[in-house]
Amino acid sequence: MRRDVFQAIADPTRRAIIALIAMQAMTPNAIAKNFDISRQAVSKHLRILSECELIKQEQQGREIYYQLEVEKMKEIDQWLEQFRKIWENRFSQLDDLLLTIKNKKDEK
Repeated sequence: MRRDVFQAIADPTRRAIIALIAMQAMTPNAIAKNFDISRQAVSKHLRILSECELIKQEQQGREIYYQLEVEKMKEIDQWLEQFRKIWENRFSQLDDLLLTIKNKKDEK
C-alpha cells in the first residue's frame, strides 16, 4: 500500500524520528530510546516512513540502520516552496501597507 507522504509527516513522532536520523543513521533500538513509546510503536512509524520513501534501511552486519532519504525530502520542500513564495509576497505587501500607514500618521 502506497502511503501519502504528507500523512506520514503529519505525525509528530514521525517528524521527530526524521529529525533524529537526519543527523546520522540509527538502529531501531537507538531510535526507540529517544521516545516514551514501545519498540513496536517505533517500528510501525519506521515502516510508514519507509513506505513513503522518506527513510531507507541499510543492513550492516546483523544490524539494520535507518537513514533519511534526502531526495524525497527535497520533493516535499519543492512542493512547499510555492506556498512559501505566496506568504513571503503577502508579508511584503503587509510591510508596505504598514509603512504607508505609518508615513501618513507621521505627516499629520
